[in-house]
Amino acid sequence: MRRYRWGFVLVAVLASACAEAGESAPASADEPAAAADPACDAGNGGLVLPAGFCAAVVADELGRARHLAVAANGDVYVRLRTDTLGGGIVALRDTTGDGRADVVERFRNDGGTGIEIRAGMLWFSTDTAVFRVALPTDGSLVPTGEPEQVVHGFPQQRSHASKPLAFDQGGNLYVTVGSPTNACQPLANDRQPGPGQDPCPEFSQQAGIWRFDANRTGQVQTEAQAYAVGIRNAVAIAWHDAANALYAVQHGRDALNVVDSASFNAEQNATKPGELLYRVEPGDTFHHPYCFWDLDQQQAVLAPEFGGNGQEVGRCDAFEEPLAAYPAHWAPNDLLFYTGSSFAERYRNGAFIAFHGSWNRAPLPMGGYVVAFQPMSEGRPAGEYEIFADGFKGSPEIMGPGEAEYRPMGLALGPDGALYVSDSVKGRIWRIIAAN
Repeated sequence: MRRYRWGFVLVAVLASACAEAGESAPASADEPAAAADPACDAGNGGLVLPAGFCAAVVADELGRARHLAVAANGDVYVRLRTDTLGGGIVALRDTTGDGRADVVERFRNDGGTGIEIRAGMLWFSTDTAVFRVALPTDGSLVPTGEPEQVVHGFPQQRSHASKPLAFDQGGNLYVTVGSPTNACQPLANDRQPGPGQDPCPEFSQQAGIWRFDANRTGQVQTEAQAYAVGIRNAVAIAWHDAANALYAVQHGRDALNVVDSASFNAEQNATKPGELLYRVEPGDTFHHPYCFWDLDQQQAVLAPEFGGNGQEVGRCDAFEEPLAAYPAHWAPNDLLFYTGSSFAERYRNGAFIAFHGSWNRAPLPMGGYVVAFQPMSEGRPAGEYEIFADGFKGSPEIMGPGEAEYRPMGLALGPDGALYVSDSVKGRIWRIIAAN
């Protein structure tokens, strides 16, 4: 375990929209600061936000940050994709009340994506298992107990291996298991011309979401039934308390023009297959891999691996419909329903979606690299999505993901209603607040 302390210099002159920082002296340098009114950064740490919001950089250069969670006392826990700097989880604490982490501790020697806080426990995943460990009750930042293995036995796979987590209010844990392929072709022929496997054998253990008992340890995925299948890869999943339902945002398919160059060109591959918001009920079957959502036609059509040429609907009518569709290849990587009280009422129970950004929209510029807001009412979209936070990629137009300065990855809600956002390129963490 490594421990770092960072000192941050407050900006002398703040944007007029941001509130002046309040004074709050913590009881101890190793304890979280008392509630304060932290300052935002001039320029919002590079973000472009709606009027009435501002942002501060909580921490930077953490590594390849994925999802994150914020405890009731304001401590932040960030899951890293790989352990490159001495830990696969980073714990952050602000002891001065300025909204910036001055204590940074690293622990674990593995990597992953999912991380949540529930019932006094820190839950986190690798690509093949889910663990939990008790959070300290003595004021310490890093858990010292031995983690318990809650679920194991997820299949090893190269593609779509992340295991994001969600919890309902009834003691259930939900875990995404992505498809190991683009459209259920044999692995040796993945993303190449040729048919898909029909019926798709992945549904026995992959291409869906599985439900487990959050109160039990030692569970094995093969002994559980899928909660829903036909989901290509949903890194963004969340339970919506007000709707009492699970929601997921699916990554759409790739390589239309490679698999069927007679029916699709490169620009159609770049723009047609939508990223989809689903309400997920037990027993649902969605349309992956047999169909994809065509944004031009606003309907599901047969995939070329299953006899489609972009026009036929065929069996696609038999599957569950999405609630909303978003631009192709934007890569939705986290979903958060806003339940705080500091943002305006219109945001309450609406959905924030972190779009990580595309890698395969050539020959067109890359798209995404934003945090979007989807208005919701009674568990359904209530209008078009809006760009809430922009500026991550640094330049107005980029032609490849490697050109992006930052890529939004994870979302978390602070106890004061602030929205936290993680970046997967350098490991920057922002804290977005409503400026009064």
